[in-house]
Amino acid sequence: MNQVSERGNSQAKRLAVTGLNKWFGDDHVVNEFTIDVAPSEFLVLLGPSGCGKTTALRMVAGLEAANSGQISIGDQDVTTLLPKYRDVAMVFQSYALYPHKTVAENIGFPFKVRGIKGKERDDAVRDAATQVHMSHMLARYPKQLSGGERQRVALARAIVRRPAVFLMDEPLSNLDAKLRLYMRAELKRMQHELGVTTVYVTHDQVEAMTLAHRVAIMNFGVLQQVGSPRDVYDEPENLFVAGFMGSPPMNLISGRISSGVFESQDVRIPIEGTTAEGKTVLGFRPEYAEVVDSGKGQFNAKVFTTELAGDHSLVTMMLGEKSITVKMPTGYEAAYDSEVAVRFPAENGYLFDETSGKRIKGRLILDS
Repeated sequence: MNQVSERGNSQAKRLAVTGLNKWFGDDHVVNEFTIDVAPSEFLVLLGPSGCGKTTALRMVAGLEAANSGQISIGDQDVTTLLPKYRDVAMVFQSYALYPHKTVAENIGFPFKVRGIKGKERDDAVRDAATQVHMSHMLARYPKQLSGGERQRVALARAIVRRPAVFLMDEPLSNLDAKLRLYMRAELKRMQHELGVTTVYVTHDQVEAMTLAHRVAIMNFGVLQQVGSPRDVYDEPENLFVAGFMGSPPMNLISGRISSGVFESQDVRIPIEGTTAEGKTVLGFRPEYAEVVDSGKGQFNAKVFTTELAGDHSLVTMMLGEKSITVKMPTGYEAAYDSEVAVRFPAENGYLFDETSGKRIKGRLILDS
């Protein structure tokens, strides 16, 4: 069940996208894209650069024409409608503010387009500016604002329309790390209070995990998995999702299953609950593993380096030519090139078919 805003929004609308396709020449950039976003839901569309997520968002906005498929907002089919008739508001990475207009004029621009003037417009502009803590800067121009302030103006311009759907294309990527963290919290709170159905595009999986009710992960124009942040993190359906989610990412070791045993160099682990055979990838996350004395884990490895990362230490080891990373408590140290072992619980190990990339539902049999 989607965990949408507790306050909700009786006017929020469902966004339904079915079988959306887009070609640029011979390049099939969006392939049978289907997603159902509940009223008031915050859905994050996540994937690497060039995976088609922004093109999908632009088709929903009406800025790109779909080659096939259907887009509905509420009960209305908007697939062929012009952007101004879709009742959506888009926030861009570049802010897209008018440099010659004041903050108030930028926020109120949607009303100008619709011919709304006077008190109704002024009151709405002030309310939207207050929502993003910009009410004291209404007379300033974009050049007088910081990057974070410009982004707030862009958000206020979207809010002021009270659209059926917010569409956001990497709106925080131009901000420095500290401001991005602050604005992320602001944005999450704002969406919660407004209850507007929101689709947010990013390549940053930390943003996706912290903002979303659900995450939709794309690669090469194809949806790979849709689910809650916890579901896609803990139960990846394929190799791409497993390797993309997480920082540091999941450790992946290539090997093969033969007669119920996974084998790779210096790794031999019995498997139960599957009849799979052949090339297989073993995966485990850095935070669910630990570095122990040589011979006391699932396999031995040589320490490459240790790095203090604030509340934890990252230990990088070499298993042959394969790099393995494990999170350990702050202050953990190990000598360069020393031999250690890696240990992780059976329930935190994953198996994937190397050819198809699909998850194998087998279970590792590990010594306690």
